[in-house]
Amino acid sequence: MSELFRRFSINCSNGVGSYWAFLLALLVVLAWVISGPLFDYSDTWQLIINTATSITTFLMVFLIQSSQNREAKATQLKLDELIRALDGARTKMVNIENLCDEDLQRLRNEFEKIGHTTGMEGMPPEDSKGNKA
Repeated sequence: MSELFRRFSINCSNGVGSYWAFLLALLVVLAWVISGPLFDYSDTWQLIINTATSITTFLMVFLIQSSQNREAKATQLKLDELIRALDGARTKMVNIENLCDEDLQRLRNEFEKIGHTTGMEGMPPEDSKGNKA
């Protein structure tokens, strides 16, 4: 079942990310707008588009999240392989995404210090909530 969903979500993500899907959605909205006078802009007429867009949005959230999760995992594995393959790299950085927020902030501070000592301050400052300025 998991493999079936994976293939389905990949195909859907590729499909709905195309300009054809956008054109189809645009045509559906235009057809709905044009049909307004035929239905006297009734509540039912409005309910049709509201229901269709709500259902589509609800389902797309899961497909997009699945796609993002797969991309993030693949990117992380690629980065882990690069870290592992480089001489002198700290291999403790592999699986860093599993650290708690405090440990991640500690590492960030360490890299900021390295940036200051080398004159390469490439990381933007953060506010108290960790948001970049």
